[in-house]
This record gives sequence, C-alpha cells and structure tokens, in this order.
Amino acid sequence: MRNFKELKVWRKSHELCLLIYNVTKQFPEEERYGITSQIRRASASVPTNIAEGCGRDSDKEFARFLRIAGGSISEVEYLLILSADLNYLQTGQKDELIIEVIAIRKMLFNLVKAIL
Repeated sequence: MRNFKELKVWRKSHELCLLIYNVTKQFPEEERYGITSQIRRASASVPTNIAEGCGRDSDKEFARFLRIAGGSISEVEYLLILSADLNYLQTGQKDELIIEVIAIRKMLFNLVKAIL
C-alpha cells in the first residue's frame, strides 16, 4: 500500500489546492456557485484522486486515478485562464498558478509512465 503523503506530486497538488482556495476568496460573490465552486472542486480533485489511487490494489488502478487527476489539473488550467480573462485574477497570479499546474501535469504523466 502506498502512502500518498510521501508523493511529491500529491504535496504539490495539495499546495496548489490551498492556493486556489485562497485566491478565489477575492472572486465576486455572484461566482460563489459558478467558477469559484468549480475551480475549487477541480483543484481538490487532483490530490483527492492521487490519494484514492494510492489506496488501490494495483498499479493499473493507481494509474487510472492519476489520469483522472490529470484531467482535473487541465480543468484547473482552463478555469484559471477564464478567471483571468474575466478579470478575477491578475495576469501575474494566473501565470504563477499555471506554472504550478504545468509542473503537476508533468509529474502525473511521469508517474503514470514509471508505474506501468
């Protein structure tokens, strides 16, 4: 059984989730059930799926959850772009967060390759 807390990709995705929660506090109240909710859920889905995959019995199942996490990180990337285009984020904030998103996506891809 794997310990998800030992995975660097889990730690980075958890940190990104915390950053997303913090930055979305400044989003307009009318987005509470829209973009704010969706980007928070997508960002939480990444470390959640990594953790769930770690609890599975096989590398194949673990890889499936890592791929789901990869889909969620792509969703986060788009929602960051949308948020910036709607002027909910400053360009610098978006760029810093997307750098983290890309790093996490690469780590997920490489971890899938390593376990299969």
